[in-house]
Amino acid sequence: MALKATIFKAVVDISDLDRHYYANHSLTLARHPSENDERMMLRLFAWCHYASERLVFTRGLSSDEQPEIWQHHDHGSPELWIELGLPDEKRLKKAVSQSSQVVLFTYQSRAAAVWKEQILSKLAHFQNLTIWHASDEQLSQLAALAQRNMTLQVTLQEGIIWISDGVNHIEIEMELWQKAA
Repeated sequence: MALKATIFKAVVDISDLDRHYYANHSLTLARHPSENDERMMLRLFAWCHYASERLVFTRGLSSDEQPEIWQHHDHGSPELWIELGLPDEKRLKKAVSQSSQVVLFTYQSRAAAVWKEQILSKLAHFQNLTIWHASDEQLSQLAALAQRNMTLQVTLQEGIIWISDGVNHIEIEMELWQKAA
């Protein structure tokens, strides 16, 4: 019998001072059986980082054809494609050819350092690709906020993101490995 996803609910109050985006969103996250709290919370963090009314979670780990999160243009093509992990060059090439903007959030610092050494120079010509890295410490802080029902306040300003659940308060400043042109 296949294991089922665990459902998490998050009410997120976003104040993005850089983009002047202020909204309250009720989100549902399905945590895949093979996914841990760190990865699930990184997905939520990535969503918050690029929050908009049209940004949606996809089937994620359950689908090789879709990113973790995406947003479409009004005419249907992908506008924003958000990946997590350490994908190969072929997957990223597919993403940058299909979407106006691609964002990758890497994690697992040891493996990411090896990945960065091997592939980052090959990705430099992808003009619409941004790569962020979340350290192991940052992921631990995010995972500590994971609850089946969460209420989070998220403030973004000048590359720093503050997240609070009313009791715990964390500050995240990810390392930028590549910025889209």
